[in-house]
Amino acid sequence: MVIRKSFCHYRVLIMMLFSLFLIITTYSGRASANNSEAIPLQPIIDAAQIGDSITLAPGTYLGPVYINKRLTISGEGGATLLNSSPDAEVAVMIQADGVKLQGLNIQQDNGGEAAAIRVEADQVTLKDLVIHTFGFGIMLREADSGVIVNNKIRWFIPKGAASGKRGNGIDLYNSHGSDIRENEISYLRDGIYLEKSRNTKVDHNRLFHLRYGVHCMYINGSSVTNNIGEYNITGAMVMGVSDVMVSGNSFRKQNQNVHSQGILLFDVRTSQIVNNVVEGNRVGIYMQQSSDNTLQNNMVLRNYIGIQFEGSEGNRFQKNAFIANVIEAEATDSKNNKMTRNFWDSFEGLDVSGDGVSDLPYAINPFYQQLVTENAAYQLFFQSPGMTFLSDLYTNDKEQWSTDPEPLMQLDSVHANVGQVSVGQGSVMVVGWLLLFFAVITILYMGVLRL
Repeated sequence: MVIRKSFCHYRVLIMMLFSLFLIITTYSGRASANNSEAIPLQPIIDAAQIGDSITLAPGTYLGPVYINKRLTISGEGGATLLNSSPDAEVAVMIQADGVKLQGLNIQQDNGGEAAAIRVEADQVTLKDLVIHTFGFGIMLREADSGVIVNNKIRWFIPKGAASGKRGNGIDLYNSHGSDIRENEISYLRDGIYLEKSRNTKVDHNRLFHLRYGVHCMYINGSSVTNNIGEYNITGAMVMGVSDVMVSGNSFRKQNQNVHSQGILLFDVRTSQIVNNVVEGNRVGIYMQQSSDNTLQNNMVLRNYIGIQFEGSEGNRFQKNAFIANVIEAEATDSKNNKMTRNFWDSFEGLDVSGDGVSDLPYAINPFYQQLVTENAAYQLFFQSPGMTFLSDLYTNDKEQWSTDPEPLMQLDSVHANVGQVSVGQGSVMVVGWLLLFFAVITILYMGVLRL
């Protein structure tokens, strides 16, 4: 009887370990198939008529393919397209307006500038795709009004490869009026890269382990809204734009690099940066050579530097909240920025009238930033009594310092609950299941020992 019970426990243990192995390999394993068994997809496309809808049966199909007529191609989640031809720079080339590609798994084995999908036509829809690539994910070149929705794009990761050697997840050049939303992109160079692509909407995307989550250059009239970025070098890099909306985004934990920022604004003008959460970054918001922008209702918390101005003038900065940052703010060569009614938790104000606004102004002292810029070794004395004493004595050009004349005494209702809800519930769930699994293994093991 004792032997049977012990054998039973060991059999259960082996079955559980084998099940865990299958789950891990199914989730993280690279798709593989014998190319000799794959069905060539190009003949199926060639046989279709303009406007046809093609539904692919579950199975493996062989690329590359060229789509030069308006078609709807659906894999319904069960069809996989392989592109392992060493001479193919693109797994799927789309050169006809109005093409729809959805529910397909695509494996792009070629690296460098090779892409899983390249679009050179207007009004193309790419939806519900799962892309694994050694190069780029989706490229749009002079392709207007594209719709890129609910795709998962990931890079095959060899150990030690730098992010600069990877391709971008979604890469647009001179492609205007696109709608990019609800995509999940990870382990590539830049998640979403936009250049010279005006009036583009980037909304509700999830961006992890990238160089830049969103990288924008010369995209006037576009919007970057409600995106989540974590563990990137920089959450969003916005450069050379005007009339852009950056709103409702959450950029957390960009702190692994000495150049990490939650939001980086360079040469940005007449734009709106509102209602964002930047938490746990090296620099929450970094603004350089930017003017005439509005920064409002942003939550800046638990960063090394909350906000940093450099050569930025004439911006309106109001009703933002700074909580638990090591350095709340730094500013150099930044004049005429209108700062008002922000909350600075490190500032001890005085409210004589009881209206919730301090009668003492909050001024950003540039002494420390100027000192470490000239000699980085002085960072060793950060927040030392001597550095604090010298900063208090420094008053040169104080009238030019960026100053909030009416800082809030308390956090207002707009920010009271912001930052309490954290993303990453999936990771918490995985950890929970692993803990439960090891607890079961421990119980079984101890039971066997007692027997």
